[in-house]
Amino acid sequence: MAIAAVLSFLQQSILESPLQSLAATAFIVPIVYIIINEFIRASARVPGLKGPRGLPLIGNLAQIRKNAAEQYRIWSKTHGPVYQIQLGNIPVVVVNSAAAAKVLFGHNAQALSSRPEFYTFHKIVSNTAGTTIGTSPYSESLKRRRKGAASALNRPSVESYISHLDVESRSFVDELYRYGNGGEKPVDPMPMIQRLSLSLSLTLNWGVRVASQEEDLFAEITHVEEEISKDRRDRYLTALNRDLDDRMEKGIHKPCIQANVILDKEAKLNSEELISISLTMLSGGLDTVTTLVAWSIGLLSQRPDIQEKAANAIQDMYGHDQPLCDPMDDQKCAYVAALVRECLRYSLRTGPQAQSFVLRLALPRTSIRDVVYNGIVIPKGTVFFLNSWACNMDPEVWSDPEEFRPERWLEQPDAPLFTYGMGYRMCAGSLLANRELYLVFMRTLNGFRIEPLSETDWHPVRGNSDPTSLVAIPKKYKVRFVPRDEKALATALGR
Repeated sequence: MAIAAVLSFLQQSILESPLQSLAATAFIVPIVYIIINEFIRASARVPGLKGPRGLPLIGNLAQIRKNAAEQYRIWSKTHGPVYQIQLGNIPVVVVNSAAAAKVLFGHNAQALSSRPEFYTFHKIVSNTAGTTIGTSPYSESLKRRRKGAASALNRPSVESYISHLDVESRSFVDELYRYGNGGEKPVDPMPMIQRLSLSLSLTLNWGVRVASQEEDLFAEITHVEEEISKDRRDRYLTALNRDLDDRMEKGIHKPCIQANVILDKEAKLNSEELISISLTMLSGGLDTVTTLVAWSIGLLSQRPDIQEKAANAIQDMYGHDQPLCDPMDDQKCAYVAALVRECLRYSLRTGPQAQSFVLRLALPRTSIRDVVYNGIVIPKGTVFFLNSWACNMDPEVWSDPEEFRPERWLEQPDAPLFTYGMGYRMCAGSLLANRELYLVFMRTLNGFRIEPLSETDWHPVRGNSDPTSLVAIPKKYKVRFVPRDEKALATALGR
């Protein structure tokens, strides 16, 4: 009776004052919707798990617009190392400590083996050829692609790619010397770093290289990857694969990842899966290695003390007359190997499965079955964020996590590093990435002193050129690459 009376009253009000009723409806309906949605949002949360509540409708989205990984780390001081946030109504479990990451991503590797599927990215931005191994949800196809990539990225395979690393790192040093006019001219190193990364990606994956920044392929791929142009990306990927097929048929191809995957008969990959692997390797090298090297050179320009320690350690092995070092050196210089790890810890996430992002958050996971943490049941289908930045900065692991100090890896060589991810979806290319970075660092620091043009803040949070972006991009800068021994360097470069 009460409901009927209310409806009758509303009907009469509408007939008598239609404009006022419309205005009241426009005001009341959104409020009712928000109230109802708040009940829905509350019911979606993982029972028993703490975390900031956020705002109606949008949850915590407004709070993570800038430097999300750092904000997650700050929240962990209040809510503990594992808590939940909400992106709209969707609960997300955020993991912020090394110990918690080991439990959740190490002990539950299979349960956290999938990725969430996003309509915009997976259905619009990406098609079959646009989805890398790193961004693909769990499937039989993913298992085949991971197996194929793993066989082409194991230690024996990496050894077969050393000649490529030798050529590209030598060419990089030559460009630094040439464009910098022997240390007299300050240069923006980004174009040289981009050419290095792109040519490494192409030569490692297809056995072809980009010898100069002036080549059309360099401009095309760097532009397309920035714009995420599917059609143009598909065209050059197809052309690169066809060219490799032709060279393999003629028996004139060089050792490369794509050829090794094709020759692995156990992998049984179709053409679309091969293109997915190609894009994985291309994006991993072009974007993530580029940004890591750019951050590292800029940071080291402000730390001549670390440069000198590295140069002294290298020269203990090679002397002043061998500035380019031995490409077969598998990380025997302990200080430079530690320097590479510290750059990985301090700055970025890198590797082939990073899919065009240099993230301080590992790519999100989705659980394919229930996961239990500290007695709390986290249901199947929940999204998980591994905050690699917070885990690499864990005060339970390091007494001075905010300091950039390579020596920590000599003091604690078995300490965890979360830059390549953890568990089933850990980057399969970590061995190759470490060898690339090591050789580039060895030759650059043994060949040059890096001198800054101006003072720059290289803190990985404060120094980010766009704090609203998930991509950690350094601000533009110029440095001088001053040869340590110009005569020896010129001789080694064949000048």
